[in-house]
Amino acid sequence: QVQLVESGGGLVQAGGSLRLSCAGSGRHFGIKNMGWYRQSPGKQRDFVARINRSGTTDYADSVKGRFTISRDYAENTAYLQMNSLKVEDTSVYYCNADFTILGTRWGQGTQVTVSS
Repeated sequence: QVQLVESGGGLVQAGGSLRLSCAGSGRHFGIKNMGWYRQSPGKQRDFVARINRSGTTDYADSVKGRFTISRDYAENTAYLQMNSLKVEDTSVYYCNADFTILGTRWGQGTQVTVSS
């Protein structure tokens, strides 16, 4: 089955950086859009960033200028480079991908904790 596997979360001090990875695997026919979302306990899952097949990106206002989404098309992998991290960035980060024909899948989530 097709799936998304996330990695790269952890604990970092405010002002530091982390790089998240999201790898698509299994038998599929390509990936259209890929994106990152985050969700804290008791809150909704919020959009963070997305990238399409052409490399066009979109970001939430709260992360604009600090986070960068990128994509390795040959490896079916998306990345989220997070710089100048703030305490309020603390959340579980989820990868999302739109697989051609097969539809949408979510990663398992990876915890990002930013301390002061």
